[in-house]
Amino acid sequence: MPHSQSRHLAEGPRVGIRHFTYGDAAEFTARARESKDLHHPWLFPPLTDAAYAAYAGRLIEDPTKAGFLVCAKDDGAIAGFININNIVEGGFQCGVLGYGAFAHAARRGLMREGLDLVIGYAFGPLRLHRLEINVQPGNAASIALARGAGFRLEGFSPNMIFIDGAWRDHERWAITAELRASG
Repeated sequence: MPHSQSRHLAEGPRVGIRHFTYGDAAEFTARARESKDLHHPWLFPPLTDAAYAAYAGRLIEDPTKAGFLVCAKDDGAIAGFININNIVEGGFQCGVLGYGAFAHAARRGLMREGLDLVIGYAFGPLRLHRLEINVQPGNAASIALARGAGFRLEGFSPNMIFIDGAWRDHERWAITAELRASG
């Protein structure tokens, strides 16, 4: 599958992270279509070029968002994505993470490595102090990823986020720069 070559913002042993580009549409949407069963009912990434253009545009142009593609270092293929949404600066210095693996890369530890790189980038160049993840209680893979990255469970919010036609309960997970440094 064709992919975009780009310099990574950060690299681990097997993956690098880089920002979204408009040129990633074909690969991203093909991987999203291949991963529909993996993603349902938790998330709904764009499946068409037009939907991708709107999605990527928000991540590229909105200063309250930062989108990262997790790419395998061996072939550059997109393994998944991690977005920091609702970035608030000033005294808050916080953002909310959303993420998804693509089926061909799931359960291989690539997203765990990518999430570690995004956390480092958020607490480094982005100068954030806190990252949050809101995850539906039944999404065991997402909870395991958050826990494995050092996030702590902070609470439960009923009917928190509107997803797939209904308000869904969510667990709230968070990590701070200090918690990461002590871990």
